[in-house]
Amino acid sequence: MVADWEVRQASATDVEAVAELRAVVLRADLERLGRYDEHRVRQRLRDGFTPAHTWVIEAAGALAGCVALRPAQDAHWLEHFYLDPGLQGRGVGSAVLRMLMERCDRDRARIRLNVLQGSQARLLYERHGFTVESEDPVDVFMVREPAPRGQGAPA
Repeated sequence: MVADWEVRQASATDVEAVAELRAVVLRADLERLGRYDEHRVRQRLRDGFTPAHTWVIEAAGALAGCVALRPAQDAHWLEHFYLDPGLQGRGVGSAVLRMLMERCDRDRARIRLNVLQGSQARLLYERHGFTVESEDPVDVFMVREPAPRGQGAPA
């Protein structure tokens, strides 16, 4: 586990750094799926970036990741969850995910997300109780129902 990290509310000035991180994190999976486009990978983040629903993850004072939790009619959508490759597998992503799940459990809100086919991130989501709702050749759509009252999120 990386000891020196924190989460803060995103601001509009974070958009370009987060767009660049997205391009780095998604490149291998998008290339494998034949969907990598140097401009589009960044523009899709810019188009969907809403600071009010986004948090920046910082480690040792530097940008290490981001995550968004966008409220919708029947669920909260977990979006733009990117973590610097050097920090992946070190517990930060799980800790951030648990924080968001606890918030949704308190609100009795389900969480929906989509992850690219073949992405290692799917294993993280499955470990935390997400199940496959549907899939297509590019995306896997997953959902997690809120934990029953008095029960915490899976570790």
